[in-house]
Amino acid sequence: MAQTHEKYQRLIDVCKTLPPTPTAVVHPVDRYALESAAEAASLGLIQPLLVGPEARIRATAKEWSIDIGAMEIVDSAFSQESAANAVQLVREGRAQALMKGSLHTDELMAAVVKRDAGMRTARRVSHCFVMDVPGYPEALIISDAAINIAPTLEEKADILQNAIDLAHALGVKDVKVAILSAMETVNPKVPSTIEAAALCKMVDRRQITGAVVDGPLALDNAINLEAARVKHIDSPVAGSANVLIVPDLEAGNMLAKSLSFLAGADAAGIVLGARVPIILTSRADSVMTRLASAAVAALVARARREAGNVVG
Repeated sequence: MAQTHEKYQRLIDVCKTLPPTPTAVVHPVDRYALESAAEAASLGLIQPLLVGPEARIRATAKEWSIDIGAMEIVDSAFSQESAANAVQLVREGRAQALMKGSLHTDELMAAVVKRDAGMRTARRVSHCFVMDVPGYPEALIISDAAINIAPTLEEKADILQNAIDLAHALGVKDVKVAILSAMETVNPKVPSTIEAAALCKMVDRRQITGAVVDGPLALDNAINLEAARVKHIDSPVAGSANVLIVPDLEAGNMLAKSLSFLAGADAAGIVLGARVPIILTSRADSVMTRLASAAVAALVARARREAGNVVG
């Protein structure tokens, strides 16, 4: 099925009506990282602050004819220093988002979660894919497929609330969350079903807010109404979920990559739970996916400004 990117385009179009988000681009010393920043800046999604070795950045821009003339450069000698300096820009209020450049994700996240960095909140840091899946009526949020390997129930509560807050930032009117497992019944031998049920009770007690949540649900009856009907599942979420919470990183990673490589989906990525949103992109990402990731971060930054807080 041909991918038309209508869902991503809607996000980008909304962001074009907003002021560009000041964004620290961390160690952008290769073509991919610089082009990602330049592409997002050209559409007014972000206002890049390039944090890295100035000579290398300028040499890369010259080699690949990337226009960085209007971008400020904060000189840093090496990648760890770039990450630390980017975090400092957030602390100073000069940056409202971070964008990963030419460094390992672990290096960037180490600077973010460092206890004295001032980037942590009461919320657990988690990753969300915002997926544009051909044939599915709206963007599909999947969490967590990149950071939390085997989250506890307490950590899943934060992962769930982060994903709900993201959905609201993206303008989703009715947030419907499916807590996924291999089955839709609670089975004491399958821990993910018990945790799904516990999360739903936390929603009932308003420990988690902002969405209709149900689980455990299997993937088929979470996103396919006919599958839910066949199994006689009476649920306001079944068949129409727009947020999927996976049991662990392995399940989430395989789900996201299956959608990408078998269904032609694109996967914009963002990290939540720190003081500012963090854009994580991959060299394999399409131009549209890079732009969508920047747009998602811009919308999260706007939601935080309007809420007047830095949680989530």
